[in-house]
Amino acid sequence: MDIITTFPGGKKVNAEYKGFTIKTDQAIQSGGDGSAPAPFDLFLTSLATCGGVYVVYFCEKRGIPMDNIRLIQKMERDPETHKLTKISLNVEIPPDFPEKYIKPLLNSVDLCAVKKTILDPPQFEINAITTG
Repeated sequence: MDIITTFPGGKKVNAEYKGFTIKTDQAIQSGGDGSAPAPFDLFLTSLATCGGVYVVYFCEKRGIPMDNIRLIQKMERDPETHKLTKISLNVEIPPDFPEKYIKPLLNSVDLCAVKKTILDPPQFEINAITTG
């Protein structure tokens, strides 16, 4: 499965994947137009939305309404290097959420494929390929 990346101008970088165009741009302070999320922002939101999908599946399977449920992702960074040091996924549930399902819900969120990939990263290979 290939992702084709193109460069439409400025600091914009687009990725074509499964029929979708995923647009990115850098923030204005980084020389971009701020017209789309930065690639790192998409990475962070992929973690939150991956966990969120598991919340949806879990609640749908048990007939639990999603109206007052949110997943809130918090990030901590090293003040000197700005590198991420901690990511917390917090599932905000209403007071009437069934107690017996809290731990299983959190276990479900822990199944997120994006998180699992970070914990057991693939090998990276970077090549230059001459065309034509």
